[in-house]
Amino acid sequence: MIREARAEDFGRLSELHAQLHHDDLEPEHGEDRAVFDEIRRSESLHLFLLEDDDANVQATCYLNIIPNMTRGASPYGIIENVVTEEKLRGQGLGKKIIRHALQFAWDRRCYKVMLQTGSKRASTHNFYKSCGFRGDEKFGFVARPPGNGGL
Repeated sequence: MIREARAEDFGRLSELHAQLHHDDLEPEHGEDRAVFDEIRRSESLHLFLLEDDDANVQATCYLNIIPNMTRGASPYGIIENVVTEEKLRGQGLGKKIIRHALQFAWDRRCYKVMLQTGSKRASTHNFYKSCGFRGDEKFGFVARPPGNGGL
């Protein structure tokens, strides 16, 4: 089953996100929980979870639907933080949750959905291509603040 995150999912999502960025900084003073709660309150931000039959969370992804004044005022989406439990990878779970997020976006009139990955691995790129993403349509650029890998 795929559903949106609930308040009680915070701990498990934190565990999955730790598998995505092994060297990520630990937030101080509960900022991560505050952001999680903000995402849950928003009508434009969606944190999806894929569960097995025993309600164990196996995968997650985050979809941001952004209002847009062009393209007939059609919104667009951005998918981030796609994570499947490490020991369950290669079973099609990531593809299921991404397909769900894409259909969710299409049902809300998004004219495109974008996704970026920091991975240089061909297998990761092939995975996203198998989910319907193209790597030859646009270029992605990232800016970071000075002192954090920025200028």
